[in-house]
Amino acid sequence: MATTSLRAPGRRSRAAGVVIASVFVLAGCAAERPTEAASPRVPAGASPVPAVPSLGAPTPVAGGFTTPWSVAFVDGTALVSERDTGRILEVVDGGTRVVGEIPSATPGGEGGLLGIAARDGWLYAYATTADDNRVLRLPLEGAPGALRLGSAQTVIDGIPSANIHNGGRIAFGPDGMLYITAGDASDPGAAQDTEALGGKILRVAPDGSVPADNPFPGSPVWSLGHRNPQGIGWDAAGTMYASEFGQNTWDELNVIEPGANYGWPEVEGIGGREGFVDPVQQWAPAEASPSGLAVVDGAVVIANLRGERVRVVPTGDPSAAEEFFVGEYGRLRDVAAAPDGSLWVVTSDTDRGGGDTDEILRVPLVRD
Repeated sequence: MATTSLRAPGRRSRAAGVVIASVFVLAGCAAERPTEAASPRVPAGASPVPAVPSLGAPTPVAGGFTTPWSVAFVDGTALVSERDTGRILEVVDGGTRVVGEIPSATPGGEGGLLGIAARDGWLYAYATTADDNRVLRLPLEGAPGALRLGSAQTVIDGIPSANIHNGGRIAFGPDGMLYITAGDASDPGAAQDTEALGGKILRVAPDGSVPADNPFPGSPVWSLGHRNPQGIGWDAAGTMYASEFGQNTWDELNVIEPGANYGWPEVEGIGGREGFVDPVQQWAPAEASPSGLAVVDGAVVIANLRGERVRVVPTGDPSAAEEFFVGEYGRLRDVAAAPDGSLWVVTSDTDRGGGDTDEILRVPLVRD
């Protein structure tokens, strides 16, 4: 099978085959994992030959952030959420200005102001409050360079919250619906309970109503059996991908299907068990801890926290991967597709005491 070579300057791992091989050697050594589960699942209709871009040299976009978590673009202007301050910042001419704050956001542990998305004049924000996790929407007023936030409306509330495992990524799918990643909030059993919102990916209309074609009638639950998913995106064919933090053994990349069960806490990683959907790829947490992702040009591009790298997975062969910038920029929280065709990569060292500030890097896509 032909494989497109990915190239980038600086220090990084080029041995994608070694990464994948080591994953499956470890999988074979795990006594509880059956032999037939050693190969990741490839989604139906995937192209047999991946065609993916290379990543060019990063350059700074802006700095001085405190726990930046998510990026959303509005008419070419970037907005950034800060988890621990509750602020929404606008990137302007290499600097930032405060657009507003999410007053109900209550930081603590992994909670606070998390994912954001923009659509039709609204800013949507996932926030940990004193009582729960919820999605709010606020009118975006003014023009780029002078944006401000109006009064908040609740889109969905009652998502379980805890010091850890809050999920928090939100994005609009190609169907115009809002998708929300909800962690298990330290209650693993909730992930298998279709009546609970924890440990799920949720799907609602922009106003918070439940779409009639959701897999569980009257419920916002789209998929279940998740531990702590923090990245979602779609390819050109509409296939949905999600990155997920495992516990101690495997982090995951999954292809998400409505009503499907991804196994947690019964299965972590590739288990080959009937009734559960296996990931298309898995990694040891020390090399991954995958957070935000973007799907661009035939590739799923994933920001990794503990692994301190950007990982590129071809959608045509999601069992393969290439790694960039390993250890060069510290923990990486999010990656977003910018209007100019580049990727923005968000660092995340201030949340673990590794630095005084964080930054956003612009990474060009090099297309052969």
